[in-house]
Amino acid sequence: MSSPRKLVTDLCQILLVLVPMAIIVFTAAGCSEKSEQAKNAEANTADVARKELDTESKGPPNIIVILADDLGYGDISVTGGRVKTPNIERLAAEGMRLTDFHTSGVVCSPTRAGLLTGRYQQRAGIPGVIVADPSGLTHENGLQDREITVAELLQKEAYDTAIFGKWHLGYDPLYSPLNNGFDKYAGFVAGNIDYFSHIDQSGKHDWWRDRELNVEQGYATSLINDYAVKYIEQSRSTPFFLYVSHAAPHYPYQGPDDSAERQAGAQFEVYSADGDVQATYREMVLEIDRGIGDIMRALERTGQDKNTLILFFSDNGANEYGSNAPYRGYKTTVWEGGHRVPFIARWPSKIPADTVRSQLSSSLDVMPTIMDIVGIPIVDAPALDGSSIAPLLYGERGNSNRQLYWNGVAMRDGDWKLVIADGKPKLFDLSSDPGELNDLSTSNPQMVTEMLAAIRAWQADISTDMTQQPVPLPQ
Repeated sequence: MSSPRKLVTDLCQILLVLVPMAIIVFTAAGCSEKSEQAKNAEANTADVARKELDTESKGPPNIIVILADDLGYGDISVTGGRVKTPNIERLAAEGMRLTDFHTSGVVCSPTRAGLLTGRYQQRAGIPGVIVADPSGLTHENGLQDREITVAELLQKEAYDTAIFGKWHLGYDPLYSPLNNGFDKYAGFVAGNIDYFSHIDQSGKHDWWRDRELNVEQGYATSLINDYAVKYIEQSRSTPFFLYVSHAAPHYPYQGPDDSAERQAGAQFEVYSADGDVQATYREMVLEIDRGIGDIMRALERTGQDKNTLILFFSDNGANEYGSNAPYRGYKTTVWEGGHRVPFIARWPSKIPADTVRSQLSSSLDVMPTIMDIVGIPIVDAPALDGSSIAPLLYGERGNSNRQLYWNGVAMRDGDWKLVIADGKPKLFDLSSDPGELNDLSTSNPQMVTEMLAAIRAWQADISTDMTQQPVPLPQ
């Protein structure tokens, strides 16, 4: 009888022959046609790798600011509005909505100045629209060197920075976005352009790539969306700040399937509103919504989703073709409908999903909030009027006991709103009267007196800290 040790030795020798033969047989069978299970395994492995990259993203976050133009509070479905916007709905479901968010201006240029600097636009010398007409009073004005933008501060901290879309802070090349903190630029400097020919309302071609005029075919909103997606998909080793500044739904009212209305040197109607404006308006809003979906999917594809903060809002309320329901007034007015706008913040790893907050906040808060989130102190810059709402976005309780001002003729003090209309102060308690229908000034004279004094103090403060423009304007 063989010994136990010899039996083990013989068994090992047999296995050394059989195991390689089995491996060869199974390998040959697999080479003839990869099984569906193996293919799925590889796909799952790639998906897991992407998710791990996404989840483990560390370091300073990417920041994307998406700004609509003249989009009203009642225009989109997420605020109960008339246009079904599924991607904006998704943005809100995965983030936080602020229902008492306001722009610092009630028209284009002022809000943009306040947004980028965190200071009332009056301090920057931009209380009104910078016009395209070379003979216009404000045409020579723009964002001066004294003003420090959020893009400049981020650029100094090794952020890649880009703006695609509407600038509207100066026509002179001196005021180019590239001189105000942005590394890349594609878009237009005017307040509006033809969506196809890219002609501004003074009749000039206005589509730029960095510092050069560029003839580029395409519907403006789609071009802006595409530039944003391509920028996100670029390989980089540093975080980025992306400002997606839409033209829509500002006039001229043109949908993606329409055609050019303006040609250089030709006569055209600036405020064209032919045909079914409501249907066209809807198409313009839907193209913004489509782009937001594309941006979110690009972030997911590139593994940057969990480490990217998206802020979405409008530059002021809608005009009469849009809806600011349930609020009173339109763009250019200081009623709530002129400056209370939809706001959504989404950052999957930080901001609680599907949340709504009602704390009073402003577009002036965007700049200090971004700097707070990325952990960069604001130094060597003029004093700010906005304040960080990062704690609110993280889910903490916000502070509504603050004051906001509009053009020296309106202010908020918590839920109280004072509007000087027809030379007379009118007082409203927005907690019970959000539509500003019931004037309480006669029954609350002390509150009226205090708020009028606060407006005068604000005006005096502004007058001592105004950036000089080539053409000074009354504030």
